[in-house]
Formats: sequence, structure tokens, C-alpha cells
Amino acid sequence: QVALVQSGGGLVQAGDSLRLACEASGRTLSRNTLGWFRQAPGKGREFIVAINWSGDSTNYADSVKGRFTISKDNAKKTVYLQMNSLTPEDSGDYYCAAAVSSKMLVLGRPDYWGPGTQVTVSS
Repeated sequence: QVALVQSGGGLVQAGDSLRLACEASGRTLSRNTLGWFRQAPGKGREFIVAINWSGDSTNYADSVKGRFTISKDNAKKTVYLQMNSLTPEDSGDYYCAAAVSSKMLVLGRPDYWGPGTQVTVSS
């Protein structure tokens, strides 16, 4: 079994930066794709970005490309989401996810979900 523990998030102003972290505990996640989703109030969960286990392949949604950066530390079993130039439209609950299949992760059907962390960007 795998547990994803999230940290970071909070209230920031437009233009600020924020970093989220997601640490995996339990069995190894080797060959898993890790990613982040967000869900704004009243909306569905939106794919943001994914990274493969080796870290040499990433996939960003157009809405965050150029502003958000995903990275990972395999030794710490942690994936990070660096968010820059935040806007109020970036507000929502952010979820990390892990999946053996990168396709399934991008489709919003990962093997594991983190509990979510709230990000609020004020104008």
C-alpha cells in the first residue's frame, strides 16, 4: 500500500509563488508516474502536470505551462510542484497522484491520490 502525504499550500497574493510537496510512504513507487491535479470550487478535478519516475519526461497542461514546475527527489520519495506567478484562477484544492500507467494518471484515474491541500490566491 502507498500513502501520499502532502504539504505546502495556503493563502498568497496574485503574483506570488508557492511550493507544494508530496511524499510517498509505503512500498516503492519505482516505475510510477507522479502528478498533480487541482479542483476549483464547483468544478471537476483538472490535470496539471505529470513526471515519470526517472524525471526525464514531463507533461504540463497548457494552463500552467511556463509558470509551474514539477520536480522530484527519488531518495526522499517526494515530488514537488513549484508554482510561480499565481493568479486567482489557480485557487483550489491540489492533489498529488501516482500511477503505474501515465495514461491513466493523465485521465484522472491514478492508483493513488493524496489527501489534497488548499491553495488560495487573492487578487
